[in-house]
Amino acid sequence: MAFLASFAQYAVKFIIMVAVAGCGLFIGKKLRDRKDANTPAE
Repeated sequence: MAFLASFAQYAVKFIIMVAVAGCGLFIGKKLRDRKDANTPAE
């Protein structure tokens, strides 16, 4: 039973870290697209 509780704890931490990384990628892409749109192409 302790193994399952420990596994569930690590699984929840993993899911939270993946969600934070996904949000970072999404926000970074949006900011980069906005910067590229404001910068004139050479």
